[in-house]
Amino acid sequence: MGKLPTGLSGRQVRTALERAGFAFRRQRGSHMILRRNEPYARVVVPDHKQLRPGTLRKILHEAGLTVEDLVALL
Repeated sequence: MGKLPTGLSGRQVRTALERAGFAFRRQRGSHMILRRNEPYARVVVPDHKQLRPGTLRKILHEAGLTVEDLVALL
């Protein structure tokens, strides 16, 4: 497993997820909801200037992506 990138904002993660096939559905407050149909996955990304490492790992787990996948999408 590669090293988790630090200092990523919620918007940067949203862009990477959109490149992975997710579509932005809606936003409520500071939470952006993205969804992918095949295979089905729903991810909530906070719209923060910097995501905590644990939050980023949880997002990757829900999206079914690895750290290497995220780095390639950035």
